[in-house]
Amino acid sequence: MIGALSIASCLAAQAQKVSPVSKHGQLKVQDGVMVNAKNEAPQLRGISLSWSVWGGRKYYNPEVVNWLADDFKISLLRVSMAVEPDSGYLKDPVGQEKMVTKVIDAGIKKGLYVLIDWHDHHADKNLEQSKAFFSKMAKRYAGVPNVIYEVWNEPEKESWSTIKNYAVEVIRAIRKHDPKNIIVVGSPFWDQHVDVAAKDPILDQQNIVYSFHFYASDPNHQAGLMARADEAIRLKLPLFVTEWGVGEANGDGVFDEEKNAKWMQWMEQHKLSWANWNITDKKETTAILIPGANAKGKWTTAELTPAGQYIRAELRKRNAP
Repeated sequence: MIGALSIASCLAAQAQKVSPVSKHGQLKVQDGVMVNAKNEAPQLRGISLSWSVWGGRKYYNPEVVNWLADDFKISLLRVSMAVEPDSGYLKDPVGQEKMVTKVIDAGIKKGLYVLIDWHDHHADKNLEQSKAFFSKMAKRYAGVPNVIYEVWNEPEKESWSTIKNYAVEVIRAIRKHDPKNIIVVGSPFWDQHVDVAAKDPILDQQNIVYSFHFYASDPNHQAGLMARADEAIRLKLPLFVTEWGVGEANGDGVFDEEKNAKWMQWMEQHKLSWANWNITDKKETTAILIPGANAKGKWTTAELTPAGQYIRAELRKRNAP
């Protein structure tokens, strides 16, 4: 096991001179907002790797991370470790840990913020495994400001009390080793009912934010869903858009540019950090890559889907120095 100090010195020292982490430093929560070392909202923008199983796993390599940093200009990489599917963490903890730490370390070397995502819809049923995993990650990355822990990707129809109780247990496991880094807590109904969480937040822990997910073209993810998030913001719940897609909630459907522009404007208005879903070459609306795109990055425009071309352009424009 690599020690936290050696990771901090060896990896962070190799980060780009004007990297996102060198620019923003240690993140924290202050007065209901995630802020950087200068007490300003950093508004991180980036991309989520796909499930670390199936076709998306071939993009779990340092070459892809480097390309996303250098060409897409991401400031945030979400590492979506699959938990329940075959070949996921429950079946292959050693293999999955090795796969994700390789890209987490690559992100740290590039000076990116890295979300370690427990990509699970039923995390309350896998509490002990989650605590063990995040305890390992916290030991490994304590003192490394790049790292953000996302403890439950998308609760489905579990109650907020179930989600909150689970989160408190995992937070305690992390805080035994890492007292500072941001921890992202899920919210009910696929991370949409953040207004419910805002009425009963976790109060006895610092640097906790809450995930909010949407799919910009989905008919059910429009004014009503935005209003829920607006209410959470009004109640000073710190939000982090750890996943959103240009299409519909099933990952496919239409790509409505007008609706995407509206959601993008909303995130910019509130200075919310976000990770777009997702780096895969599946034939699907929200996939960034066309089938057969290079597994090592260096993608041509022809290898990007309409979603990929749109997200790349937005990232290069909005993350420009």
